[in-house]
Amino acid sequence: MVVDERIFIALDFPGANEAERLLAHWAGTAKPAIKVGYQLFYAVGPQWVAARKEEGYTVFLDLKLHDIPNTVAKGVESVSNLGVDFLTLHASGGRAMITAAREMAEKKSGAGGRMRLLSVTQLTSTDQAIMNQEIGIPGTVKESVTHYAKLAYEAGADGVICSAHEAGDVKAVTGSHFLAVTPGIRPAGVTADDQKRIMTPNGAIQRGADYLVVGRAITTAADPKRAYEAIVAEINQG
Repeated sequence: MVVDERIFIALDFPGANEAERLLAHWAGTAKPAIKVGYQLFYAVGPQWVAARKEEGYTVFLDLKLHDIPNTVAKGVESVSNLGVDFLTLHASGGRAMITAAREMAEKKSGAGGRMRLLSVTQLTSTDQAIMNQEIGIPGTVKESVTHYAKLAYEAGADGVICSAHEAGDVKAVTGSHFLAVTPGIRPAGVTADDQKRIMTPNGAIQRGADYLVVGRAITTAADPKRAYEAIVAEINQG
């Protein structure tokens, strides 16, 4: 992968106008990869996402599906029709749910291949105290993440969402081809906000991350394209 293909810009906006205003910074140049989460997807709907694919964007749809296997499989069927490249589902949904999602993704694959499935392990806003005392999962965050990663790997997911702190541990219990996609990326000097387990872009790549998800460090910058290019440069220098 070229460096630019390893960075997803998180379009955490309330509507199409704000998202399109940001993307306009790349008008006439190579298009960045983008992540669409709950907030934007619920506001703009699936056709807006499909239109971005038609324009040539690599699209990561972050919907974190979590339900009974049949319901998740039907969701994967619908999302596959949009042509997106990546979709998230919760690893805590279990083996049968992940397997059903993979089987549907295979069934819906086209000439360009199939949509890849990423299982969410533990959110980067979760630390051990929250995980133990509020969610009720014992042990360390690392133990939980690697447990979910191994489960997702065996059930047919293509990778996981984890913090960069666990990327190397994920590779160790799965394989080098199993994707580690890492949010919580903060260039030096950028505030952590509500994230607990953060890392710099170069640090994440060095730990084994395959893709970085970067939101506010780019989207709230005075010059978003320059902020994006600075992250690319940091990774190249590393």
